[in-house]
Amino acid sequence: MLTRIALALAILMAAPAVRAADAAPKEPVRYTYRVVGDDSLAAYVFAPPVREGKVPGILLFHGGGWVAGSAEWVFASAARFAEWGMVAIAIDYRLSEGDVTPIDALDDVCASFEWARANAEQFGMDERVAGYGVSAGGHLVTATVTVGCKGSVNGPDALLLWSPALNLADDGWFAKLLKGGRASDYSPLEHVGKSTPPTSIVNGAADTLTPASGAKQFCEKLTAAGVTCDLNVYEGVGHLLTRNLANQEDDFDPDPEKRALGIESQRKFLVRLGYIKDKK
Repeated sequence: MLTRIALALAILMAAPAVRAADAAPKEPVRYTYRVVGDDSLAAYVFAPPVREGKVPGILLFHGGGWVAGSAEWVFASAARFAEWGMVAIAIDYRLSEGDVTPIDALDDVCASFEWARANAEQFGMDERVAGYGVSAGGHLVTATVTVGCKGSVNGPDALLLWSPALNLADDGWFAKLLKGGRASDYSPLEHVGKSTPPTSIVNGAADTLTPASGAKQFCEKLTAAGVTCDLNVYEGVGHLLTRNLANQEDDFDPDPEKRALGIESQRKFLVRLGYIKDKK
């Protein structure tokens, strides 16, 4: 189950440790992809250092329990995808406070994909746009292709998820944030099907915040629909692959070996899809 304290503090405390394992990311170029009232929502574009022609893009969404976080939390991951040869774009979305709910955040995430595709020529992107999401960000990006976006807006063509929140039908905190909406209406597990794109998931077997059971059920449904689902569950680690199982809320210790395995699994997933080239 996700809770305000657990997930917000978990991502807040884990983010620096996760970023520290990567080389310092290059400075991205900042754009405004949407203005909603007083909110100017930013997109940070990381270009690949070398490329021949147009390349696939990937949009990245941070975690934080829908109430905390910013695009900077996924800068290191964005830099890594850029090094692999993709145009990587870290996205800010509205956080749940006041009248803002996760439904508004989902609307922002949908808008970011529409904006990215409209500007694909400028960024040197081809028609393929993947989505990467951590924890609550994993929920939002997956909801674009399960729950769906408004109108004719399309979500990602492939999903790469890290400790994603996928089973929210009975989550009390998520339901509270919706302010009257039904949690099952926005739970990816309830809406997964053959229109959901190929998916790669990394999860800790002992995760108490976004349990691996949700990821397993999601993959089972996706596989039954004839869609590829690459599930990587690592024993002995919890949320965001922390080794500290006693406290998965505010004292994170990501396992470096299993984290490296998770990253490599997603690199190989992109190679299999033809999004990036394999190592020589």
